[in-house]
Amino acid sequence: MLRPMLRCAPLLALVCLAACSAGKEGGQSGSGGARTQGTPTVGFVVAKPTSVEMVTELAGRTTAFESSDVRPQVTGVIRRRLFTEGTLVQRGQTLYEIDPRLYRAAANQAEANLQSARANAEATRTLAERYKPLADIEAISRQDYTNALASARQAAASVAQTSAALETARVNLGFTTVPAPITGRIGRSLFTVGALVSASQADPLAQIQRLDPMFVDIQQSAADMLALRRALGRGGIVAARAAVELTLEDGEPYGRTGSVEFSEAIVNQQTGTVTLRARFPNPDGLLLPGMFVRGRFAEAINSRAFLVPQAAITRDPKGNATLFVVDQANKIIQKTVRADRTQGASWVVTEGLAVGDRIVTQGISKIKADQVVKAVPEDTAQRIEAPSKDKAGQAGQSKAD
Repeated sequence: MLRPMLRCAPLLALVCLAACSAGKEGGQSGSGGARTQGTPTVGFVVAKPTSVEMVTELAGRTTAFESSDVRPQVTGVIRRRLFTEGTLVQRGQTLYEIDPRLYRAAANQAEANLQSARANAEATRTLAERYKPLADIEAISRQDYTNALASARQAAASVAQTSAALETARVNLGFTTVPAPITGRIGRSLFTVGALVSASQADPLAQIQRLDPMFVDIQQSAADMLALRRALGRGGIVAARAAVELTLEDGEPYGRTGSVEFSEAIVNQQTGTVTLRARFPNPDGLLLPGMFVRGRFAEAINSRAFLVPQAAITRDPKGNATLFVVDQANKIIQKTVRADRTQGASWVVTEGLAVGDRIVTQGISKIKADQVVKAVPEDTAQRIEAPSKDKAGQAGQSKAD
């Protein structure tokens, strides 16, 4: 009994293998038929040019609008300090007083020398005037008159010299009171009362900075600036008003808008950048010199750019931006475009698109190039038809089977 059963086993295995193969082929043909049935539906948007700001975000550093060192002009000992550190001082306000006694004495001496020179000049002038008529009648020699006249002129020159010396002494006496050169907030005092200071010292007495308004120096690549200037020479791109928005070090916006004052005419040889200087109001004193910030501003406006939803653009292995468009024959065409930056939820496309192109934004995963599709506007509602009675009956019979 076992031998007939063993003989039938290979035959049964062959029958089962054939049945399984037929089932797989049927399933594949059935699924392939299901895929080939119907045309995929995709949603599209129409490409329309719009004006898009060419926004740039760059790093920068804050700089005081005005900055000045308080330095002594004469040598002496500090007698008094007449300000409070960290407060606002006005231009011309006295900040330090240097011991003035030596300079007052020098001024007094210069004034006495001037009086002596004036007296001598008066005497020599009078003598020259008296010698003149005597020289005319040859009562004295002509040489005596010439010497008297020269002495009078020398005395007049001495008066001018001593007058200048008196003015210098008075200026040095005035330097014993050190005023504020600008209006602004003064920092800490680097020298105390009793310290000896001189006009040739390296360190200032203090530093004053004007913090309202405030400058922000922004570094831009020279290559980017060159590209922008070339772009401005082409049609469709015009210069924009350089209004700058700041982001502070903590990531929060500054809240006040500034404007670009100028850009330097030289390129930094070490960094290859050009400095743009923007001016910001700073009434609250929130910005302090030396802070790192980020400036965001529109350098130009491109009136021929396209805003394309981000879902419509993909990147190939080389990093190029690509998208699908539907032509007049409802065939899919893949295009390579230039999309260097985003604006909100859209890519800014500057090259590769034409006005009126139908850009596929929905159903991208089920299409490929050269495929015929059914194109409908984006977010079109789909209609779901109720099954007919015949189809419902066939479906029920198939379930019963």
